[in-house]
Amino acid sequence: MQAIRVNEFGGPEVMSFETVDSPTIGDKDVLVKVEAAGINYIDTYQRSGLYQIPLPATLGLEAAGTVAEVGGAVSGFAAGDRVAYTNVAGAYAEFAAVPQDKLVALPDGVSFDAGAAAMLQGCTAHYLCQSTYPVKAGDRCLIHAAAGGVGLLLIQMVKNAGGFVIGTCSTEEKAELARQAGADEVILYGQQDFETEVKRITDGAGVNVAYDSVGKSTFEKSIDCLSRFGYMVLYGNASGPVTEFNPATLGPKGSLFLTRPTLFDYLATREDLEWRSGDIFKWIAEGKLKLRLEHFYPLSDAVAAHQALEGRQTTGKVILRP
Repeated sequence: MQAIRVNEFGGPEVMSFETVDSPTIGDKDVLVKVEAAGINYIDTYQRSGLYQIPLPATLGLEAAGTVAEVGGAVSGFAAGDRVAYTNVAGAYAEFAAVPQDKLVALPDGVSFDAGAAAMLQGCTAHYLCQSTYPVKAGDRCLIHAAAGGVGLLLIQMVKNAGGFVIGTCSTEEKAELARQAGADEVILYGQQDFETEVKRITDGAGVNVAYDSVGKSTFEKSIDCLSRFGYMVLYGNASGPVTEFNPATLGPKGSLFLTRPTLFDYLATREDLEWRSGDIFKWIAEGKLKLRLEHFYPLSDAVAAHQALEGRQTTGKVILRP
């Protein structure tokens, strides 16, 4: 089969399109023929070495497709079933071996592209506003990278929970996408100081929660945007990791909370996976959650897809198709 492999850490150019053996499955595994694989920022962190993974490796942590084969102890899935998954390495390939407890059925009416787009980023947005900081009606929420894959989904989920959304974007085109998703206010951080604007928009009160996937370049200002007892939720490093911080500063700024969550912990149990993916697929079917799908690349063009993502040339979800 064909797969995207990484043999050394580095930029997008270290990825290679290779012929490799198809994965073998154990008794509790399912062999999935991948129809669509989602690209996420964590893939770029693993490729670059920011997040260390054993090499050589096949990238990708989410996909949707059809069941090609099941292990002898698998129940609930059969050949031909439409399925989706996340948090299993090796999605940038024609086939993937997936433990049955990581797999969910893809509902009728949800395309493979949508299934791949909904799993990692959808479950991330879900845990951020349902668990890490459960948004309540009237909460003021700052969402960085508001036109990105997680950002557009998070805006919709926060609005459905009754929150007030302030988004940040790099361009007016992206700002318009954030507004279409439901953002109440959008700040162009290249033209405006987002801390000053947040204070203006909230009449000096600040926000209850800041959802920050950007990292180094926004971290300290995001903290300064918080109201008393506010939550700083750092869930990404698009501009680089935060390497120096004194937690003692959180006290004088309003007894603030700081957390660095990961999807792996919030999908640690089968119950969590079924709850989060079930909500997402239900909201898609009900029209309460709209996916933005417009960037599609063949598997062989994974290098170009990573270059576009890291160059901030994309909005919404980026999909690879084997």
